[in-house]
Amino acid sequence: MGEINHRGWEPRILGFLCNWCSYAGADLAGISRFQYPPNLRVIRTMCSARVDPAFIIQAFLSGFDGVMVLGCHLGDCHYIIGNYHAQIKMRMTKRLLEIVGVNPDRLYLDWVSAAEGERFAQLVTKFTREMEEIGPLNRGGALSQRLQAAKMTVEGERIRWLVGKGLSIMEEGNVFGQKISPKEFETLLYTALWDEYVKNRIALLLEEGPKSVREIATAIGLSQEATSSYLVDLEEGGDIALLCFEGRTPKYRKVG
Repeated sequence: MGEINHRGWEPRILGFLCNWCSYAGADLAGISRFQYPPNLRVIRTMCSARVDPAFIIQAFLSGFDGVMVLGCHLGDCHYIIGNYHAQIKMRMTKRLLEIVGVNPDRLYLDWVSAAEGERFAQLVTKFTREMEEIGPLNRGGALSQRLQAAKMTVEGERIRWLVGKGLSIMEEGNVFGQKISPKEFETLLYTALWDEYVKNRIALLLEEGPKSVREIATAIGLSQEATSSYLVDLEEGGDIALLCFEGRTPKYRKVG
């Protein structure tokens, strides 16, 4: 179910366009006078692989309702495999948006060549109409905090390492020469994504003030047993600490 569209509301859309193909395609659309909605704001990048997932999350935190990432067609990347890396990053980001509670259709990845000005105009028009159907992104309640936790997650060392090594692990193998299938890599990545996201949610919740296991579990939507497991990991890492007991109930605080 999309949110109810407000009268007179127009979606704000951010587009990341690669220098060699889709940005040139956008230029051609302008030169050829192909019509498309004016909702798109463009950031020019050297390659679609340079679009960090943190940029996507920040766009939603900054008030955009949708994000487009447009690169060269697969096999035509100026940097050989840049757009394959972009695929991995954007699939992961869509999964993270689902976890956060944001419609993953708000993020769109596609390919536009320098000669496809008309296709560029069509994609922007189609995506703008889809955003109008979905409606404005309501950042009220806990959504901003969840998005902030998502940004912290994709900026973390564990996720960056996995995303950066994804193609080589699948195609060349690890240090022992062992390869994993795309499905196995996806499972590994998404498991790490969830674990890091939950830890960051806990850290942000404890920045608000000391909380019990029950309070944290209720806020995140986990069982107390699962929450306790994450608290142990965070405590061992020095990120949180036991503050006090209220009766028999332990209260935890953020360190630093």
